[in-house]
Amino acid sequence: MNFNDILKSSFLERVSDFSIIDATIALIGAFGIGLFIYFIYKKTFSGVMYSKPFNTSLVLLTMLTTFIILAVTSNIVLSLGMVGALSIVRFRTAIKDPLDLVFLFWAIGSGIILGAGLLPLAILGSFFIGIVLIGFQMSSPKECPYILMIECKNEITEVSCSELIKTKCNKHKIKSKAITDGTIELIYEVRIKNNDTVFLNELSALHGVNHATLVSYNGEYAT
Repeated sequence: MNFNDILKSSFLERVSDFSIIDATIALIGAFGIGLFIYFIYKKTFSGVMYSKPFNTSLVLLTMLTTFIILAVTSNIVLSLGMVGALSIVRFRTAIKDPLDLVFLFWAIGSGIILGAGLLPLAILGSFFIGIVLIGFQMSSPKECPYILMIECKNEITEVSCSELIKTKCNKHKIKSKAITDGTIELIYEVRIKNNDTVFLNELSALHGVNHATLVSYNGEYAT
């Protein structure tokens, strides 16, 4: 092999075929769409603990996926090697909110589309997804759902608690009732407007109520 053979290597051919302009446009587009996903996630988040690192990772995941797809689409051998490498990756982080999984797929899907050079599709698709998510967030009930746990001494106290709950809560639904050594334990699902939890003080002050606890609830709403 002489010096001319080295210059004619496939490596140098791939370097010459690479378009810096196309790659730059794709990565800038990935950053822009990643930021859009970032703000939509922050706007529509309804969980208990907002995680900024997770949200930031959505931006980076969009760019990283675009970076990988740009490389894969330029070489079939590289694409096969990438599939083999990714097949051994295992993600151990638990996804507690199913909606977080939607955002992950959104970021990865946008990166794939951008890496394939379909910038208009990535922008249009992300715009409609964002509108749908904001629409669902705006149409969600304004009442705050809670789980109310009460321990009372007898049936008379139970009736008094039930009457107070009816007057103070917009909606309520009993989820569980247990009796242990004459003590009645009640679990209600209630909706409260504007986080007005003052009624819990009145409930605790009722004669025969041992204790009352109110816990934020993110499950199914009462109907």
